[in-house]
Amino acid sequence: MNVRHTRVVATAVLAAVALTLGACAEDTGTGANAGSGGNGNASGSIKEGLKVTFLPKQVNNPYFETSDNQGGKSAVEEFKGKYAQTGPSEASPSAQVSYINTLSQQGSDVIVISANDKDAVCGALTEAKAAGAKVVTYDSDTKPECRDAFVNQATSEGIAKSQIKLISDAVGPEGGEIAILSATANATNQNAWIEMMKTELAKPEYSKLKLVATVYGDDQDEKSFQEAQGLLSKYPNLKGIISPTTVGVAAAARYLSGSSYKGKVQLTGLGTPNQMREYVKDGTVKAFALWNPADLGYLAAYAGGALASGIITGKEGEKFTAGKLGEYTIGADGEIVLGDPFEFNASNIDQFKF
Repeated sequence: MNVRHTRVVATAVLAAVALTLGACAEDTGTGANAGSGGNGNASGSIKEGLKVTFLPKQVNNPYFETSDNQGGKSAVEEFKGKYAQTGPSEASPSAQVSYINTLSQQGSDVIVISANDKDAVCGALTEAKAAGAKVVTYDSDTKPECRDAFVNQATSEGIAKSQIKLISDAVGPEGGEIAILSATANATNQNAWIEMMKTELAKPEYSKLKLVATVYGDDQDEKSFQEAQGLLSKYPNLKGIISPTTVGVAAAARYLSGSSYKGKVQLTGLGTPNQMREYVKDGTVKAFALWNPADLGYLAAYAGGALASGIITGKEGEKFTAGKLGEYTIGADGEIVLGDPFEFNASNIDQFKF
C-alpha cells in the first residue's frame, strides 16, 4: 500500500502512498516518459544504465533504509539504472565529504544526498558537479548553489504547523511547558522546522504553550533516550515533547512508556508506524506524523534520473513525471515538494506496515 501525503491522501487517503514510509504501489510505467522541461531532451526518457548513489546522513538508520533501499532502489530499477547506497555510520557535519569525493572519482551520474550540514559538504559537491555528476538533495538540503535540485518531504511551514497542533491537542487546553528533542544541531531541515515551530507558537491560539528547551540526540538512540530523560529531570513540570526525528521520537517514547511520566507527559514528532505502533497502542503517544520515506527516496531518484538525462535542468517551472507518483513541478531554488505530512493515530496505524 502506498501513502502519499496530501497528494495521495487527497485521492485515496489511505489507499496509499508509498507513505513515504510504507508500501508499494503498482508501477504505472510513466517514469520513462517524463514530461519535458524547457531544456529537456527530445524523447523525455530517462537514460538506461545511470549510476545513482544515495548518501544518507547515516547508514543503518531505519528511516534511510526505507527511503533509500526501498523507495530509491525501486525507482532506479524501474528506469534501468544502477543503484547503490553508501555513507557514514554516524551523522556529523564532515562525515559525508570523503564519500562524495569517492563517488566523484568513480564517475557517479547522480548523487542523492541528505546533508548533515548545509555548508560542510558544499565544496565536495561542487567538485562532483564539475566532474559531471548531478546532485539531488533530499530530506535535508545544502545551499542551493551546491546542488541541482532539492526534494523536500514537505514544506517547513507544513511540518511545523502539524507538530505544534499535534502537541497542543495532546497536552490539552491548559497548555504548559514543552520541549523539542531534535537530531543534530547542524541539521538543515531540523533547524528550519524548529524556527517555524517557534513562529507557530507565537500565534494566539498557542499562547498557553511555553517552549522551555531544545536538546539534541544526534540521531542516536541511546543519546536521544538520555536527552528525553534529562528533560524530565530538569523540567519536572514539562507537559509535552516534540521530536521531529524518527530516531528521537522512538527513543523518547521508549523512555516515557517505562516511566512514571507515561500518560502525564505527551509526546509527538515524526516517526514511522512500525516504530511507534506499540507506543500508540499503550497510550504513550496519541498521534504523530510523517511523510512516506519510501516515496521521498523514489521521487529523489526520479529527479536525479531526469536531471542526468536532460529532461529537466532544475529551473523553476520545469515538470517531470516520477513513475507511480505522477507529475511534479520544480519550484523556486530547485525545490520539489513531495506533499503534506500525514497523521497517524490509534484509528489508522494498523493500516500501515513500514
